[in-house]
Amino acid sequence: MIGVTIEEGTIVAEQRTTDAEGVEPPANWKPTPEAKTKATRFRWIAGALWLLAIVGEAVGIFWVLRQRVFVGEDGTFVRDPDTGLLEEQGVTAQFPQWAFIALIVLLVVIAALSITGSLLWKKANRLDPAPKSDTARFFVQNQLGAIIAVVAFLPLIILVFLNKDMDKGQKTTAGIVGIVLAAIAVFIGIDFDPPSVEQYTADQSAVIQLLGQDEVVWVDGGAVYHVCDEVPAIQTGSEIRTGTTAEAVEAGKIRLTLQFGSELRACGLPVPENDEEITAALRAIQAGQVDTVLPAPVWAESVEPPLVVEDAPAS
Repeated sequence: MIGVTIEEGTIVAEQRTTDAEGVEPPANWKPTPEAKTKATRFRWIAGALWLLAIVGEAVGIFWVLRQRVFVGEDGTFVRDPDTGLLEEQGVTAQFPQWAFIALIVLLVVIAALSITGSLLWKKANRLDPAPKSDTARFFVQNQLGAIIAVVAFLPLIILVFLNKDMDKGQKTTAGIVGIVLAAIAVFIGIDFDPPSVEQYTADQSAVIQLLGQDEVVWVDGGAVYHVCDEVPAIQTGSEIRTGTTAEAVEAGKIRLTLQFGSELRACGLPVPENDEEITAALRAIQAGQVDTVLPAPVWAESVEPPLVVEDAPAS
């Protein structure tokens, strides 16, 4: 049997006998090296796309919006008596139609770059999340897509409305297109349900205490991972995969199923008497309430616990 001591959020394994399989739970949930590499790659690509979006904004501000054609160039010169400078009367500056079309296309391109970058950034955050205990980092890392969308659109939209050479129709159309695309990019950039290290650690802790080891199962088409391989949810014809909770997250399964109680029964495994209490705590933690206490499993007297877990000494 293997004992686990929890010290300040750290899971420490203690081998009690030599006839059981060794369990080596990590000190805290960590992504696999492959997931870490994939997340880093996604973030670099997202950063490059966002940089291109901001470059596109700069092109719009410093080149497209400065285009103008002059109508009535056969006007006459007059002298401004206050400045002594010559002015040309009868000449009107207009925003050319080709520049207006280029501006609309540019807004669409900026939106596409911003949205694609945000989707990749969200994928990276699910593979390698931030700890919710670091409030500033957690917010910035998870909402960076929305922040970049605002940066990439807002100055350009403001300058569209301030442009004196665009006619009313051009200004209205470009402004509406810009606002709609910006709103879409910001909405997609917001992560309304960001994962956290604490959430992944709670799922991992539950798995280790329920099964005695960090080993779960999943299928490619599923959204969650499971506690055993004989449950109906994964009898889909797809290959059943087995691995750690970190490997399940790497495969895109970002949480433990909340039906673990019925799954344990279906597989003939011990079920804690307080499985509903554990389920409620996991549901709260998965919803972002990471300060929720994860209850220890309570086993019937006739059941040999998969794992003996001792409370850490009071600090």
